[in-house]
Amino acid sequence: MTATTAAPAEARRPAPTRRRRGRVSSVLLGVAAIAVFLVSVFPVYWMVNTSFQPNGQVRGTELHFWPDNATVENYVDVIFDESRAPFIPALLNSLQITVLTVVIALVFAFLAAIAVSRFRFRTRGMFIVAILIVQMIPAEAMIISVFRLMDGWHLLNSIMGLTAVYVATVLPFTIWTLRGFVNGVPAELEEAAMIDGLSRTQAFWRITFPLLAPGLVATGVFAFIQAWNEFVFALVINPRPEAMTLPVWLRTFLDPNGGINWAQLMAGSTLVAIPVVVFFLFVQHRMTGGLVSGAVKG
Repeated sequence: MTATTAAPAEARRPAPTRRRRGRVSSVLLGVAAIAVFLVSVFPVYWMVNTSFQPNGQVRGTELHFWPDNATVENYVDVIFDESRAPFIPALLNSLQITVLTVVIALVFAFLAAIAVSRFRFRTRGMFIVAILIVQMIPAEAMIISVFRLMDGWHLLNSIMGLTAVYVATVLPFTIWTLRGFVNGVPAELEEAAMIDGLSRTQAFWRITFPLLAPGLVATGVFAFIQAWNEFVFALVINPRPEAMTLPVWLRTFLDPNGGINWAQLMAGSTLVAIPVVVFFLFVQHRMTGGLVSGAVKG
């Protein structure tokens, strides 16, 4: 009897130990997450902090972790200084090119992803392999051919020329990403809706499309960031001051003689980063919400 009662007691002893180990693991993971967050955020904070300091203070030997002599003159000079390429035209060029790129790429990528995932045709496998191969080609390897092509079409230093290049660059990634989202939506949902009396088109728009909306938003965010931050093609195809985008505009702050105004450069970098942050904050709740709302509504 004593041995029988002692066995369950011994079996219950490891439970507090497992709970303590679980708490320790949670604490360690929390500390690691905070450390990763701080390491990731600190460069952004340092950029914003530097943008509010006078350039003489930035070039000094003393570190200032807080803009104790905060000033907005850097931003005023960056936006209104006429000695370099203007900021407002570069901002408008980037906005036009990026928005056109995202819209056009999503439309074509969505249609291609539907075709690859929902239909079976002879060259389907070759098409998927071609998408992977195109993504492996570095952009620098195509600069000369793309430049000659745009020059032959008289599209250098134009919105449509750079947009066409960006669409061709972003399209393989968007097709591959959207294909994964389309494959994640069972075709049986459409078939069940068609049994209930809906046509194929109605079943697609009422059932499948609401489920794919978060995927479209997520893919659009990545396409937006890729087009907004692209530098090499923009430098080669749109080098003129009136046609340059913001990444190329930032290059005008670099002085080969070493006299770089780091405070203004950080202010310009902050201005370039703001639209991406605003765009992400605007759509981030749509990226995670409504993943199965279409099935419920259908």
